[in-house]
Amino acid sequence: MSKKLSREIVLGVGGGISAYKSCELLRRLQDEGFLINVIPTRSSLNFVGAATWEALSGRPIASDLWNRVHEVPHIDLAKRARAIVIAPTTADLLARLASGRADDLLTNVVLASTAPIILVPAMHPEMWQNSATVSNVATLRKRGYLVIEPETGRMTGEDVGIGRYPAIPSIIDQINEFLEHRSDFRGRKVLITAGGTREAIDGVRYIGNASSGKQGYAIAYEAALRGAEVTLISANVTLPDIDGVRVLHVESTEQMQEVLNREFPESDLLFMAAAIADARPRQKLHGKIDKSELTTIELVPNPDLLASLGATKRTDQVIVAFAAQGDIHDADQVAKADAKLRSKNADLLYFNDVIGSPIFGSEETSGLILQPNDQPIEVGRIAKMTLATKLLDLTHDKLGLPND
Repeated sequence: MSKKLSREIVLGVGGGISAYKSCELLRRLQDEGFLINVIPTRSSLNFVGAATWEALSGRPIASDLWNRVHEVPHIDLAKRARAIVIAPTTADLLARLASGRADDLLTNVVLASTAPIILVPAMHPEMWQNSATVSNVATLRKRGYLVIEPETGRMTGEDVGIGRYPAIPSIIDQINEFLEHRSDFRGRKVLITAGGTREAIDGVRYIGNASSGKQGYAIAYEAALRGAEVTLISANVTLPDIDGVRVLHVESTEQMQEVLNREFPESDLLFMAAAIADARPRQKLHGKIDKSELTTIELVPNPDLLASLGATKRTDQVIVAFAAQGDIHDADQVAKADAKLRSKNADLLYFNDVIGSPIFGSEETSGLILQPNDQPIEVGRIAKMTLATKLLDLTHDKLGLPND
């Protein structure tokens, strides 16, 4: 797949009493579409244990620089991170980061990373206002770190003052602004089909097509990054499953129809990116047919999945169709694609240019976006991930979603 924006966030956890609040921060970062790798400092495990972080993140935690040394975990985590968030950041961590120390896994990851770094300090007022801490914060901000201001309020015991762990919504808003991240599909259910269906001739052979599923997978990745709850119906695709995306594997058109009929009523947005076989053998034979008997294959049409879904679509649902049928500069072909858009009750159709450039299996695409009552939008040769972003932007408006 083409280069894409990482969904991986490293959540470092410092050894302060407010470490428990980062459990909620982790959940809210997941809601924003991020995948979380937790690196607790050794001292923080006195407040929140490893089992809690693993249960919440769904991933094993990394806390010891000397575990799995052959995998060089600090470099791997640093390279994959979209950003590093450290919450709470203790006075000790601020000092070690400011001086460039690398004496545990978390500080090694910070030094090895070129990703944006976001710090959430939390400590007693005297520690926050200490001249050493003030100097360390100034140093880190000068390096480009985002240091979120702590709040004023009740501390441990009876103490009150500045240094309190900030409210989670405020942290999320500042992270999104710093990373220029949109979670505009948060709370929406997006259903996507990808790949190509296969229709069995016998137990060995089938009728199929060359669809790789890359476009559907790109849309699924981008929708998940923007906070959607994504279900991907994958037909005969060799791409790995996407973390945080529910993937349902099917083979035939009949199987895809069954899953679509179950999932579509609960979805807000459907992308029909899969290439559906137009026909299937009237009769599937078990075993392997001898090649001498393969003289004719009687075919029957497959059901029109898009048309049946369009007929049941609610007014609050949006359907995006795909067509791969010829040259986007051929007026007859464009008229045919436009007729498909209208007859299937779709809200948008992407007409793949299968004449002007290779599409199947490619990392790139080109084509034409058609919408009812709007001028066509020609799409020059771009990465499929870029097209995914463009299509989601268009459907965002059709769903009437607010801008983050």
